[in-house]
Amino acid sequence: MPQSFRFIQTAVMALAGIGLSTLASAATLVEGQHYEVLPERVETRVADDQIEVTEAFWYGCPHCYNLQGSVKAWYETLDDDVSIVHLPATMGGDWNTHAAVFYAAEELGIREEAHADIFDAIHQNGLKMTDPDSIATFFSDYGVSEDEARQALDAFAVKSQVNQAHARMRAMRLMGVPALIVDGRFLVTPSSAGSLDNMPQIADALVEKVRQERDE
Repeated sequence: MPQSFRFIQTAVMALAGIGLSTLASAATLVEGQHYEVLPERVETRVADDQIEVTEAFWYGCPHCYNLQGSVKAWYETLDDDVSIVHLPATMGGDWNTHAAVFYAAEELGIREEAHADIFDAIHQNGLKMTDPDSIATFFSDYGVSEDEARQALDAFAVKSQVNQAHARMRAMRLMGVPALIVDGRFLVTPSSAGSLDNMPQIADALVEKVRQERDE
């Protein structure tokens, strides 16, 4: 994508309330101020020619919910060389249950359709989504039976993915969510970005930083 068009996209994001007051760029980012570098790079899960952006979240987290509007708008502007990976955080209890909800939805082939609705159900409709019956009832609105939903929640593959998510979260040394991790190296949090809405802007500049490094 031409640089001029990328600049126009960034400007549109800023006008929509997504960007920083001063547009971030790879050149203006300051390590330790806008983002952190992980002590060790975490292996990415995408093709070698792709730049991985990991969104770490918890369905029950109000900040993660409030981030969804700006982060989804940013995802729509990304070039084809960027791949988004969603990482449900696992800190025990309801966190792990919600991680299972995410991977069960993926197992059932309804994750993309249901992802935003799960956030809405919890934060707008007051559903806890923590017991198999309520989860199965919720999933049944997406063309799967309640029995299929319960089986997916209890599936070995789903439990394995929850465990892998926990290991990945520990490798990234994440202490909270939401967080955006670029190329398995650069960590962006609400604190480092200055606000939730600034997070996509900082992450976008880090994506460009990775591009520049790969072109050298």
